[in-house]
Amino acid sequence: MAYPGAAVVIEALAADIGDTVYIDVAKWHLYLKDTSLHTTLAEKFYPMVTDSDLSETGVVEILQSIPVRLGGGRRSLPLSDLVPIQCQVDLLDLLERHRSEL
Repeated sequence: MAYPGAAVVIEALAADIGDTVYIDVAKWHLYLKDTSLHTTLAEKFYPMVTDSDLSETGVVEILQSIPVRLGGGRRSLPLSDLVPIQCQVDLLDLLERHRSEL
């Protein structure tokens, strides 16, 4: 069986992340497909999906490591503070599904 290349997996991950995960600000949902963050996340999660290192802790650590600039850069918050818990759970499920498809 042929395995898809890294670029194909990252592209598929980015598409799913962009359609599933959103930032919640004042009950407004900004899906990551409308930002550049879905591709950044896919690139960071790729090693977790292809290795046996997928864990909730690892997912949260990556979300915490990505700063999101607000107000034209006057403030910055970690992505983990802006993504609701349910979206984080959905993200972990999505990553597990991609891992099982490889």
